[in-house]
Amino acid sequence: MLEKAFKLSQHNTTVKTEVMAGITTFMTMAYILAVNPSILSAAGMDATAVLLATALASFVGTACMALFANLPFALSAGMGLNAYLAYTVVIGYGYSWQIALLAVFVEGLIFIALSLTNVREAIFNAIPLTLKKGVSVGIGLFIAFIGLQNAGLCVDSATLVTITSFTDNFRTSGICALLALVGLFLICVLYIHRVKGAILIGIVLTWVIGMLCQVAGLYVPDPAAGYYTLFPTLGLTDFSKLGETFGQCFRADFSGVNLVNFIVVVCSFLFVDLFDTLGTLIGVATKADMLDEDGRLPNIKPALLSDAIATSAGAVFGTSTTTTFVESASGVAVGGRTGLTALVTALLFLVSTLFAPIFTAIPSFATAPALIMVGFLMVGTVTEIRFDENHLTEAIPAYIAIIAMPLFYSISEGISLGIISYVLLNLAAGKGKKVAPLMYVLAALFVLKYIFL
Repeated sequence: MLEKAFKLSQHNTTVKTEVMAGITTFMTMAYILAVNPSILSAAGMDATAVLLATALASFVGTACMALFANLPFALSAGMGLNAYLAYTVVIGYGYSWQIALLAVFVEGLIFIALSLTNVREAIFNAIPLTLKKGVSVGIGLFIAFIGLQNAGLCVDSATLVTITSFTDNFRTSGICALLALVGLFLICVLYIHRVKGAILIGIVLTWVIGMLCQVAGLYVPDPAAGYYTLFPTLGLTDFSKLGETFGQCFRADFSGVNLVNFIVVVCSFLFVDLFDTLGTLIGVATKADMLDEDGRLPNIKPALLSDAIATSAGAVFGTSTTTTFVESASGVAVGGRTGLTALVTALLFLVSTLFAPIFTAIPSFATAPALIMVGFLMVGTVTEIRFDENHLTEAIPAYIAIIAMPLFYSISEGISLGIISYVLLNLAAGKGKKVAPLMYVLAALFVLKYIFL
C-alpha cells in the first residue's frame, strides 16, 4: 500500500529509510514546539495554546505535503515570521494578536489563490538554475549558522558574532556548547562510516550523553537562565487551553485599526512567506536532486498549495505563518525522498500534542549538530556553479544570494538580492534578452519592497 501511495521504488527508497528520515526531520524541528510559544506569549497569547496550535498546524500542513505533493518537506510556524507577529505587529504597531492572526489568515487565502492560478509556480520556474544552486548553498550556510547559535557556540560580541567562552558558566552554557561539539563529531564519524541514520543516532547519543552529564553534576539546570533538566517529564497536555486561540482570528476587534496599515501587514507576511517558502523548496529540492533538467520541481503546485492551506489553518488554530522548513533538509540528508517522510513527521507532530513535555525536552545542543552537518551537505552544491569569467553574470548573483542569507539572517533577503543583482548585471552586460520577463517584474517588486516596507 505504501509503495503504491508514495512510489517508493521509483524514488529509489524504502519504508525504513523514509521512516528514519521522517523521525530525523521531526527531531530537528521539535524545537519549534518550545520556541514558538515562548515568542508568541510575548504578544499575550497562552503558551500552551500556541504549542497545541503549532503542532496541529504542522500536522495539517505536512500531511498535505505528503498526500498532495508526495514530497519529503515538513511545515511548521516560521521563525522570523513569529517574531514579526509578536514584536512588530502586536508590540510595535499596537494591534491585538487576534488582528495579527487575521492578517495571517488573509495571507493564506491569497496564497491559495496564487497557487491555484500558477503564479507561485511561474515565479519558481523563472529563477535561473545557477541562482537556484546559489540559494541551496546559501540555505546550507544559513542552517549551519542557526545550528551554531542553537548550540551556544556562536554568540554576540563587539564583532557581531564570536565563539563562546567554554569556561564561563561551564555547568550551563559551557557544557552545552561542548556537548554540541561532541555531537557534531559523533555525527561526522557515523556519516564517514556511512552508518544509516547517522544524524538521528547522533542526536539521540548527544542527548543521552547530556543526561549522563547532568547525573554527574557537570550540567546543572538553571531554569532562570533558560537551562532546564535534560530528562523528559511524563505528563499530558491540557487540551482545553486550545480554546483560548482557536478561531480567535474571526473575533478580531477592528476598532482603531487603520485599513492601509492592515494591508501593509498582510503584504509583509505575504512577501516574506512567499520567498522563504520558494527558497526552501529550491534549496532542499536541489540537494535531493529533485529538480529536472530545466531546474523545475515536479509537483511544485500541490507543494505550494499545501503551504498555503497550512498558513490559513494555522491562523485558525492560533499560530503565526506556517511555512516549509529548511530543517526538512535533515530528513533528505538521511535518504528521505517521498511524501512518506513528510507523513511520518506529520504524525509525530500530532503525537506531540499528547506528550509535548517529552518532545520539548530534546535539548538544542543535541539537534544543533544535525543542522551544522546538514549545512555541510548543502554547501557541496557550490561546486556546480561556474565561476569562470564567461559566466560572471550568473555566478555573481548566486554568490550574493549565498552570503546574504546567513549574514542578513533571511532566506527571502538572499533571494531578493540575488534576483535584483541578476537582472542588473545582465542588463549592464548587454544580456538582457536572456532574462525571463517575470524576473524583471520580481526585481522591480523587490526594489519597491526595500523602499516602502
